[in-house]
Parts: sequence; structure tokens; C-alpha cells
Amino acid sequence: MQDITNIREASKESLIEFFNEIGEKPFRLKQLDEWIWAKGINSFEEISNFSDKLKNALSEKYYFNKTKVSSHLISKDSSEKICFMFSDGKVAEGVLILNDDGRTTACISTQSGCPLNCKFCATGKFGYHRNLFFEEIFDQVFFLNKLSLTKHKRKLSNIVFMGMGEPLLNYDNLIRAIDIIISPKYLGFCASRITVSTVGIVDKIKLLADYNNKINLAVSLHATDNISRSRIIPVNEKHNIEKIIGALNYFYNKSGNLNTIEYILFKDFNDSPQKASELAELAFKSHSKINIIQFNPVENTPFQRSENKAFNMFIEVLKDKQIVFTIRYSKGEDINAACGQLASKITK
Repeated sequence: MQDITNIREASKESLIEFFNEIGEKPFRLKQLDEWIWAKGINSFEEISNFSDKLKNALSEKYYFNKTKVSSHLISKDSSEKICFMFSDGKVAEGVLILNDDGRTTACISTQSGCPLNCKFCATGKFGYHRNLFFEEIFDQVFFLNKLSLTKHKRKLSNIVFMGMGEPLLNYDNLIRAIDIIISPKYLGFCASRITVSTVGIVDKIKLLADYNNKINLAVSLHATDNISRSRIIPVNEKHNIEKIIGALNYFYNKSGNLNTIEYILFKDFNDSPQKASELAELAFKSHSKINIIQFNPVENTPFQRSENKAFNMFIEVLKDKQIVFTIRYSKGEDINAACGQLASKITK
């Protein structure tokens, strides 16, 4: 019995050889390509302009690595959380966020679980299972885009790689997925509508800048000194704040656009006026704007949401420093779809 190959991982050369061997014209490859990546098929039976003979020949040689929807939850604020299950039973979550102005954003996972064990994040407690393949990353985008078109009559406005996992620790699959997502032949998304969020994997930040300087970069900082940051983000021991600032400047010099520093406010940990002043200085040094995030409750963590008085004082300091900042208000908290909550209700 001959081995069969995942069709979405088959090389162009091997597919050309396959079509030649069975006497089909080269244009069949282009048609197959469009069906797979532009139309997102899950079986050869869906290809309406292929003969049964050709579909059977493909089925004997290739298979689809299918992604299924394991669960689908809808929040009272209309956010939707999808648990995707892959062919080996591993899972990852994606979120469709409906913004107040009608835009839709897809939050996409790049790993099943996460190896970084950030102390405030549910995904870290879920453990790390594996990197997602590029087609599994693509499947999330395709599904959420289709959901947006069906429910909201518009394609996705933005794609953010802020779901489960550290995107830059799965760099090759991330880039292969983005290549397909931004290709005019397939989904045709603008690179400037894509944001990659990272805890600061310094060497990969520079690679990303060299790959496509239209993509937006966000770094999850969450502390202004290395001792504090290492307490909540262990990988800071290797990728510390000084190295991250250098990488952010490299990215800025390539893109010309402000980076984003993400900063969750934790009660009595990083929410003092002094910390706000230090954060403003780091943003200035790294050509970054700041995204202030309220902590979303996660079971079995020692952290609490910053109190309103401290939160407001922190914001006033940023205003006084004339730093560009936004406040991200949580979406999907009631279905554990907000920042830091993904995987909090998944059984390992």
C-alpha cells in the first residue's frame, strides 16, 4: 500500500509530476490551488470542475488534514469563541471579536497550549502540546472570516496573532500561513491589517521585520523592570527588556510605524504612578504606543485587576507624558475568550 500525502503540504513540483503522470494538463494545478486556499475545501468531492476519475486519483494519492469545530460559544457582547480540533485530537482556540464600530477582528492561535508559562495566563496552565501546522493556522482565519461574512456581511477587518501560544516560537508555520492569507490569489488580506503579538523573542522580531515590514508588532511587556518581569514571564531571563527595546527599534527602523507595547495592569504589582512613568519612558525609547489592558480573571493565579483609582491615576500619568496610548476593554470575558483566558475551560 502506497503512502498518501497531506495535500496541503505537497510541494508544487510533486503535484506537477502527479498531474503529468495521469495525463492531466498543467492548469489543473492552478484550479486545485484555488479550491484549497481560496475556497477552503476539506475534500476532493467538493471540486465541481474535476471529473470523478480525477477526484478518485487525487484521493488515492493525497488526503486532507481536517480541522473541526469542537465547540462554539457566543458571548453576551457578541464575541464568539471557537475551539478547533485538529486531526490528532489537539486543540486551539480562536475568537471572533465584534468591535463597537462594526469591524470584526479574528484572534488566532499558533500553538496548542504554550511553553512559556506566563504566571497570569490560562494558556500557560493548559500546558504545551505542539506547534500548529501552517494549514491549521490558516483554517482558523478561513473559518472566522467565513463566520464574519455570514453573520456581519463583511470580511475580517483585522487579524491578530494573540491567541494560544507564542507566535514567534512557531515562526516558520506562522510565515507560511501569513503568505497564504495576504496573497491576492487566496484570501487577499492587507499585511497592515495583521498584528503579531509576542512576549519578545528578540531574534525572531528582527526576522519578522525583514520578512514584511507592513505587519504590525505588539510586545507583551507587563512590567518595567527585569526583576518584576521575570517573575511573571520567565522567558524574560533570556529576552530581557533591554534586548526587547533594541528589537523594537530595529522593527521601527524597518517599518516606520509605531510598535505597540501591551501592558496588563495588576493590582499592587505594576499599577503605580512610578510604573506608569517608567512605561512611558520605555515607549518613548522604543518608538512605541501603549495598549493598556485590564486583567481578566484567571483561576489559580495570585493576580487581581487593578482598582479603579490606581487605574485612573496610571492613565493620567500617561496623558501627562504625552505618550500615545489606548485602553483595550475586554470582550468575551463571560465565555473565557478575553486576553489571557484562552484554554481556561478546556480539559487537558
